[in-house]
Amino acid sequence: MIAQRAGTTALRRLAGHPNAFFTANVAKFGVAKPLSTSQARPGVQTEKISNSEAASLLAAQRLRRPVSPHLAIYDKGQTWFGNSILTRFTGGVLSGSLYAFAAAYLAAPYLGWHLESASLVAAFGALPVAAKVGLKTLAAWPFAFHVVSGTRYLIYDLGIGFARKTVIKTEWYILGTSIVGALGLVLFL
Repeated sequence: MIAQRAGTTALRRLAGHPNAFFTANVAKFGVAKPLSTSQARPGVQTEKISNSEAASLLAAQRLRRPVSPHLAIYDKGQTWFGNSILTRFTGGVLSGSLYAFAAAYLAAPYLGWHLESASLVAAFGALPVAAKVGLKTLAAWPFAFHVVSGTRYLIYDLGIGFARKTVIKTEWYILGTSIVGALGLVLFL
């Protein structure tokens, strides 16, 4: 969005003050005139006002602005927003843990830590089975949930599945699918 605005602004400035390249190549095709956004405002006058008058004018304009509604206007029973929140949390947990491990991996040689693959595999292999299952589940469920829920949002981008019953059903399907996927990752990897 920002790049689009910057590109549009650059085109408008270029159309308002063309250089030699613009005049020679683009203007002869009749493109410069439609791109020009220069505005002429005949009869408009400005007057100088003090800072206090400007502040009171701004305050009066703010009072006339409509107030945007917040979450209180929505029917909370319509859908369960937990999946949306969980998708954001799991994405944050996954990316945060990736950044934390990457920083630790880079700092390990200077701090005397052993985070090489062989050391990590040996340390993980020495853990009891319950700890292995717990650690794998701790990593597998956020991953599985985020993948499945992210796929739902990609389908939403196509404009599919916005009916109330469909939204509620897919939220339960996502929870079930993520649990099954996490169990598959934990037990078979």
